[in-house]
Amino acid sequence: MLDVAAALAAYPRVTLAPAPTPIEETARLGDELGIRLLLKRDDLSSIPFGGNKVRQLEFYFGEAQAQGADTVLITGAVQSNYARAAAAVAARLGMEAHVQLEERVPDMGETYYGSGNVLLDDLLGAVRHEFPEGENEAGADAALGALAEELRAAGRHPYIIPLGPDNPPLGALGYVAAAAELVEQMPDLSRRVDAVVVPSGSSLTHSGLLVGLRALDQRVPVLGICVRRDAVAQRARVARKSAEVAGLLGSEGIVTDEDIQVFDHVLAPGYGRLNDAVFEAIKLTARTEALYLDPTYTGRTMAGLIHLARAGTIEAGSTVLFVHTGGTPALFAYEPELRARLADTD
Repeated sequence: MLDVAAALAAYPRVTLAPAPTPIEETARLGDELGIRLLLKRDDLSSIPFGGNKVRQLEFYFGEAQAQGADTVLITGAVQSNYARAAAAVAARLGMEAHVQLEERVPDMGETYYGSGNVLLDDLLGAVRHEFPEGENEAGADAALGALAEELRAAGRHPYIIPLGPDNPPLGALGYVAAAAELVEQMPDLSRRVDAVVVPSGSSLTHSGLLVGLRALDQRVPVLGICVRRDAVAQRARVARKSAEVAGLLGSEGIVTDEDIQVFDHVLAPGYGRLNDAVFEAIKLTARTEALYLDPTYTGRTMAGLIHLARAGTIEAGSTVLFVHTGGTPALFAYEPELRARLADTD
């Protein structure tokens, strides 16, 4: 079994998130689905509105500080939790933040562009930039590179938090650490939990957790719910990132093809778009557990869990651990559509 703490100690890190985040049982929602449902509350953090990105940012900001950076650059969707969390960490550390917001979700109204995470970006003092494409990771990273060059010419010392798959998955180490934390909270996890459910987008959370659990000899299945790409494309991404994360730990080959499970049943019509299943998951979770999920990540992931439970892929009576990755501010950006759906269903 890998000494995870020793492996992670090789990488600079800034401690941002309280550890461990709690595990809670959601009895009413679990009863509704016929399973025992546990939540890993990674939405709770000392960084406002928290979320899974805080774990990832510990390693990016650790490297940024080691390099003497005074400015951080990041790219993401208009309602990016990642960009907002990076801006928050930068503010706490006395760094300047530049956030590049990509047009990933079409046909959204004024509220989407001014509320939620965008409002928080502005309150945090982040410098906002726009990128007109939503499915061009290489182009978005290149635009950040050009901006970094401008900042260097102006005397700044920028650090880029990259987006595209060709970059080392440093942030995934945050979820390797989370795997170790989870095993400390629930020893012999594989005997106590039948499946762990996570969102699968950039795949840093998914691959980091999967690699961490396998490095700790935990065989519990990790089920990734697709939030941006179809299952074929996402499976390839998770496989690649898992291999790269394992390489960072010096533990090549610990994740097999059979370990990688992704599901896209609730993805359509695409990233950041509400559908009936996602809306039901958001409303059901709020009304059974007073717990808020967002339309892009946690709401879609819960919708995927609900689908798998109802389809029998997750068997009745199973114990399932849902990793709540945060994203609450984005909920407010969807107010018009959520109100319209509530009026139609209540």
